[in-house]
Amino acid sequence: MSQIKGKDSKPELLLRKYLFSKGLRYKLHNKKMPGTPDLIFPKYKTVIFVNGCFWHGHEGCRFFILPKTRPEWWAEKIAKNKSRDNKNRLDLENLGWKVVVVWECELKQLHREETLKKVLTNFSKD
Repeated sequence: MSQIKGKDSKPELLLRKYLFSKGLRYKLHNKKMPGTPDLIFPKYKTVIFVNGCFWHGHEGCRFFILPKTRPEWWAEKIAKNKSRDNKNRLDLENLGWKVVVVWECELKQLHREETLKKVLTNFSKD
């Protein structure tokens, strides 16, 4: 578990590279913001969280399976993570930020193109 990265994960790097190629510039991991968003777009007042399906309890996802060892402990841990995620999202929205959550499974090959295009629509010039 110590090998699990909190920053610069493969899904996050993939999303960053795509958005940068589309001309979007961002800041990374501002610890002063609730939840330390992965990508911050001050120009658009938008933040993006790239959530791992297991660690953030992505319901209905095949990558979210509680381990058979100490299932109560894991269920409690995941529940706390989800609660904290929700609080951080609400805090950011109350500060006037738009919050986008991209799940790890949405960046797998099967859904990648659709997800990237969907994320890009958050930055359309209305």
